[in-house]
Amino acid sequence: MNRIDQLLAAEGIMLPEPATPVAAYVSAVQAGNLLHISGQLPFTPDGVLMTGKLGIERDLAWGAAAAERCALMLVAQMKAALGDLDRVERIVKLGAFVACAADFTDQPKVANGASEMMVRIFGEAGRHARSAVGVPCLPLDASVEIDAVVAVHG
Repeated sequence: MNRIDQLLAAEGIMLPEPATPVAAYVSAVQAGNLLHISGQLPFTPDGVLMTGKLGIERDLAWGAAAAERCALMLVAQMKAALGDLDRVERIVKLGAFVACAADFTDQPKVANGASEMMVRIFGEAGRHARSAVGVPCLPLDASVEIDAVVAVHG
C-alpha cells in the first residue's frame, strides 16, 4: 500500500467511486506533468447528490460539506487517472463554483471544505491556488462543483 493510501486508511477517509462524465467530456486529461480534472459534484457516501442553493435552501455548513465531498471525488479521479496517489506532486489549483443566492458572499468559506481536505490528504503538497465564485445554477442542481489542476510525477 502506498503512502497516501495508508494515510487515507489511517484517517478513515473512504474515496467514492469516480463519477462518470454526464456529457461530452472526459474526467481527466494529463498534459505533460499537469493533470486537469473536470468539475466534480458532491455525492454523499451513499451516493446521493448534494443539491440546493446556498443562502436559499442550504446554509454555509452544507456548502462546506459539499465542497469536502467534491474534494474526495477529485482525489478519486486522481487515483483513477494515475493509478497511484503518490504520483501527486502538488495540488496546483482548485476552481470552486457555488450555487447560491445573489447576496451570498461566503464562497471562500464554502471552498475551504475542499482546500482543507486537500491539505489533510496531501500535506503541504495539498496547498494550492484557488478561485471561489458564486453562480445561479449548477448541473443537476448541485450545490457545489470543483475542478482541479494537479502537478504529477512519474
